[in-house]
Amino acid sequence: MDIQTMYENFVMNTYKRDPRKTLLIKRGSGARVWDENGKEFLDFVGGLAVNALGHCHPRVVEAIKQQADELIHTSNLYYTENQAELARRISKSSLKGQVFFSNSGAEANEAAIKAARKYVKDNYGKERYKIITALRSFHGRTLATITATGQERFQKGFEPLPEGFVYAPFNDLEAFKGAVDDETCAIMVEPLQGEGGVYTAEKEFIQGLRQLCDENNLLLIFDEVQSGMGRTGTLWAYEQYGVEPDILTSAKALGGGLPISATVCKPEVSSALGPGDHASTFGGNPVACRAALAVMGALLDEGLLAEVNRKSESLQDKLNKISSDLPGVIKEIRGRGLILGIELNGIDAPSVQMECQEKGLLVNAIGENTIRILPPYVISEEDMEEFARILKETLETGDEKDERKI
Repeated sequence: MDIQTMYENFVMNTYKRDPRKTLLIKRGSGARVWDENGKEFLDFVGGLAVNALGHCHPRVVEAIKQQADELIHTSNLYYTENQAELARRISKSSLKGQVFFSNSGAEANEAAIKAARKYVKDNYGKERYKIITALRSFHGRTLATITATGQERFQKGFEPLPEGFVYAPFNDLEAFKGAVDDETCAIMVEPLQGEGGVYTAEKEFIQGLRQLCDENNLLLIFDEVQSGMGRTGTLWAYEQYGVEPDILTSAKALGGGLPISATVCKPEVSSALGPGDHASTFGGNPVACRAALAVMGALLDEGLLAEVNRKSESLQDKLNKISSDLPGVIKEIRGRGLILGIELNGIDAPSVQMECQEKGLLVNAIGENTIRILPPYVISEEDMEEFARILKETLETGDEKDERKI
């Protein structure tokens, strides 16, 4: 039985895969992957922001191998060295508080929601439970986090949704102020909306949210599942705004390809969750923590973080050149660091994604008209030139292909 047939028969059809064009990826190294026929692809999807160091980074691979020989799993009823050390490194590099480990971004945000509600109820009143989030946001796929997500398309069919979430437009500080009432306990936003179209928060907006929370005894939660771990040019995107959240969530790039996430709370908020209030069987697994320590080591000790902004400038220069050479094709280039959104003008983004794939380039279409790129931090100038060449070749044929028009 072939792979495609096994998927059709045994794997739930929750991902949109075109059986004629879906890749069977067999191997990856750096910014490249290869299919079962040995065809090479330049990977600018990066496991959806997971493979920040590229595929099979030697430091991560060696860490996983060594840990697998020593201890693969044990209960969180006991101590493990890797979990303690990873918590220390995350804490020292962020909010100086305590960390809860889980397995995915959605789980990290669930823990943040629970911690915020418990802390504010304990300190400011039992009636306070609402959390304000942004329209176009994305916070995960559990019932609570799809409700926190400000996009109806993720919520349809799963009603009734949990109570306690209110939405306001992204970057609209006055709307967030107007949404606060006596039942509000927190505000949760992404400093950069990835799944929502690659929209960056304005500095005045983020600073205004911090002041709004301080004035109303609210907690400020930053969802950095996608924007964290160096993706925007600093270890955490919030560092670029001159404010700190009360709770920070991280996942995706943290584990270098293994599932791990972290919910970080400031010291005073950390005490909100005590024994029995929250748990995760696999959270902080020794192998995942060892991999995450290797990732943090590569970012902070090897200087990879410093390369993100330089490479981002080079990529944006190349995209601006494409836009200039093909007037009217690209509507807007958005983003920061190595997460960029290319909004196309009247061209179907999923079709562009498939055509790029046929030419050996992997990119990610979000919605009808935006291409998102999430290249690894290890990309070379030659990689970026190849990306620009393939994208331009794909876009310049757009006017001749009526089926791509939207």
